[in-house]
Amino acid sequence: MREILGRRRRLRFRRSERAAQLGAALTCATEWKWPVLPGVGLKAAGGRGDRGRGCACPDPECAVPGAHPFDPGLLAASTDERLVRWWWTNRPAAPVLLATGGTAPCAVSLPAVAGARALVVLDEMGIRLGPVVATPTRWSLLVAPYSMERLGDLLYSKDWVPSSLRFHGEGGYLVLPPSETGTGQVRWERAPLPGSARPWLPDVEAVVDALVAASTSAPDGGSRLAY
Repeated sequence: MREILGRRRRLRFRRSERAAQLGAALTCATEWKWPVLPGVGLKAAGGRGDRGRGCACPDPECAVPGAHPFDPGLLAASTDERLVRWWWTNRPAAPVLLATGGTAPCAVSLPAVAGARALVVLDEMGIRLGPVVATPTRWSLLVAPYSMERLGDLLYSKDWVPSSLRFHGEGGYLVLPPSETGTGQVRWERAPLPGSARPWLPDVEAVVDALVAASTSAPDGGSRLAY
């Protein structure tokens, strides 16, 4: 009896979790007009003790398990409600991927430990940030869309930029909450404000300038952030 009740609880949890995936995808696509698509996801658990953390793609050495496009490809990303519903009705546990760039948000990401420290320092500096996505390995600061040409000019103008920064721009993608990937649960460290017609996003230059300043502002001339 106890085992049956346990299975029922797990089933209810999985259903609510899958409903959350669809809800998040619809919010992005229909309310915020962010193009999304389902990620490849994780393999199903194979048996007792098997947590099924491997990527569902054919690559056994996948570097980003579960958290990348596969079928459909990235170019299929859409804001169409019917298509989004069809995708997540057929694959309810699929991660939610944002196709970055164009009119959609871009992002600047850094290692998780440095990301947590960066937010504290940027708050102390009075920098206004937008939504922040956190995974167990990396944190991503969403920024307003930018072109690759503008990013190139921005980075070229800097004497130094932390080498661990990654830029998710046009032609890229970012996994969004409440997805689960091979590295763990994806969550909002700073969620968009409830009821936002479209979340406010800072300019990429302001964020990069702040991160560079924060990483070189220790009293002894060293870095305040562990990049």
